[in-house]
Amino acid sequence: MSHNPPMMRATTILAVLRDGLLAMAGDGQVTFGDSIFKHKARKVRTLYDGKVLVGFAGAVADALTLFERFESQLQQYSGDLRRSAVELAKQWRTDRYLRPLEAELIVGDPGQLLLITGQGEVIEPDEGILAIGSGSVYALAAAQALLRHTNMDAEHITLEAMKIAAELCIYTNDNITIETIRAEN
Repeated sequence: MSHNPPMMRATTILAVLRDGLLAMAGDGQVTFGDSIFKHKARKVRTLYDGKVLVGFAGAVADALTLFERFESQLQQYSGDLRRSAVELAKQWRTDRYLRPLEAELIVGDPGQLLLITGQGEVIEPDEGILAIGSGSVYALAAAQALLRHTNMDAEHITLEAMKIAAELCIYTNDNITIETIRAEN
């Protein structure tokens, strides 16, 4: 009889970009096996002097390692989000140390939003909405509906969509952290 240790899981990260305002939110729940392990995890951060938002789903230590690498790319490329994302994705895919890291990242600034994966993907969404994690489909669907059928700003869309995801996904709670950045005029 083999014993597999319980898996740490659960995250919902949602980012919405509308009218020069980027809002990114993460729930606070972390589960370990079939137990809630933590209620107030912080899964969204600001980087590059508050000009870039980053959210993660996956293993925390892996995500923090990727945050550090991404921030060094931002420094190297003077805040160029796309180039920094592509360079991180290339390193993540080819570096022996980074390759096994298990996480997904959403990165954004008021001009663009990108998903970065360990498979070398850098994806920009069509509608300015990205979601990752166990509750991502719920948050994404709610955000799309709110974006298409209301005049709500990005922050309010993000908050309401995350609340809906928390009602539907057992791995998502309503302890929501939201960070926002606005385009400079």
